[in-house]
Amino acid sequence: MTHDDAIELLVAGGAALVAGLSRLFERKSIESLVAQAPASSALPRTLSFFSLTCFGVGSTIGAGIFVLTGTVAAEHAGPAVVLSFVLASIACALAGLCYAEFASMVPVAGSAYTYAYATLGEAVAWTIGWCLVLEYLFASSLIAIGWAGYATSLAADFGLVLPAALTQAPLDVTAQGLVATGGLFNVPAAAVVMLCTGLLLAGTQLSARVNDLIVVAKVVAILIVGVAGLMFVQADHWTPFLPANTGEFGAFGLSGVATGAAIVFYSYIGFDAVSAMSQETREAQRVVPWALIASLVICTVLYVLVSLMVTGLADYRELGVADPVYVALAAAGPALAWAKPLIGAVVVVGLISALLVTLLGQVRIFYGMARDGLLPPAFVAVHPRWRTPHIGTLVTGVSAALIAGAFPLQLLGELISIGTLLAFAIVCLGVIVLRRRRPDLPRPFRVPGYPLVPIAGILVCVALMASLPHDTWVRLALWLLIGAALYAAYGLKHSTLRRS
Repeated sequence: MTHDDAIELLVAGGAALVAGLSRLFERKSIESLVAQAPASSALPRTLSFFSLTCFGVGSTIGAGIFVLTGTVAAEHAGPAVVLSFVLASIACALAGLCYAEFASMVPVAGSAYTYAYATLGEAVAWTIGWCLVLEYLFASSLIAIGWAGYATSLAADFGLVLPAALTQAPLDVTAQGLVATGGLFNVPAAAVVMLCTGLLLAGTQLSARVNDLIVVAKVVAILIVGVAGLMFVQADHWTPFLPANTGEFGAFGLSGVATGAAIVFYSYIGFDAVSAMSQETREAQRVVPWALIASLVICTVLYVLVSLMVTGLADYRELGVADPVYVALAAAGPALAWAKPLIGAVVVVGLISALLVTLLGQVRIFYGMARDGLLPPAFVAVHPRWRTPHIGTLVTGVSAALIAGAFPLQLLGELISIGTLLAFAIVCLGVIVLRRRRPDLPRPFRVPGYPLVPIAGILVCVALMASLPHDTWVRLALWLLIGAALYAAYGLKHSTLRRS
């Protein structure tokens, strides 16, 4: 081979590499995405504004308010957990406005995954879809663990004590790392996942009706108990409101508030779930943006109320348990004895609504990715009688049940948050990209304060990601590597956009 031949070969190889890499970032047009919505009659449009808002509230008011309020207060922020929720809600509001603009333009299943496909290309869309799998699948498991904690405590109040080996994961996270708990498998957590999976198989409309009833009862009960609890708080429990930092980043002080905000951020997963249900919503371009905003307002009020109540009723150091609201009410003594069984029953039923919506969001993400050929077609198959993606629902339910039974609470919370933050940051970036590339597109809802709002959303999400522990970043990197391997092995070969 001559010198010139070698140069030509290198040039040809380089050109092929560049062409191959550029194809990784091929995008779907907005027009083709919108055209998919009416053509996709397999998922009927049955959801109204009220039901969609209830889906958002039902998913958001779940393990975050009933479980993570205590965990973050005890380990990171103290009574200033209120500020953590406010900071997380600000970040979510910035991202939520960007979600609303996309949802008004692209009313199809897939949420952030679909939006990334239209703006940043297939490779980025796969990455976001894979992060959403992490977000939804692990969030479902975390909610189930929280449900199991409250259900076990409520059962014990009535004299039914379950064996510890069947209510604990085999491992837990401590300052020394993973340690054995003596448990075998969290059976109640796995069982409630399978119960909700069965309900989802029966149909979206039935699930929506059940969820509507549960959410209304849950919100009313939280308001009653929260206001009543504030009447019996002890002000000294709020002193100091912001405990001094222990010398370690994220252990109280301002860094603890930031780390707490990053951990509880996953609580706002409901906003992604709302957009994931766009393809099953009537008048989606109008309804979805307002359902997003309504969900945010309702949830922020409830988070602040419960955070103030639990840290005012009990010492924040005692709240690092799976059922902190229950513990706080117990600490108040006879004055709030009536509220314990009420909140216990509400939590046990209310977390089911959160679990329903979270599982549903995961199934719809699988549906969107399979529709584009990035996952096997089984995930897009719809049952002829139930009109639900039954195979995707079963895979999601069984996977979430196994994770809920085997993994500890804290590990799941941190992993979910970093995946959620990354997805939200890319949605904010996508709004900027699409405004520059396609300023001509009709936008029924436009982000106010553009471009400051999406830029602020990116910065806040990235800052919160940076405040998470180093180990969380390592686990995210491993998850992304697994995703990249799956994409290379299957998605690259079967992508419908690439084949067309």
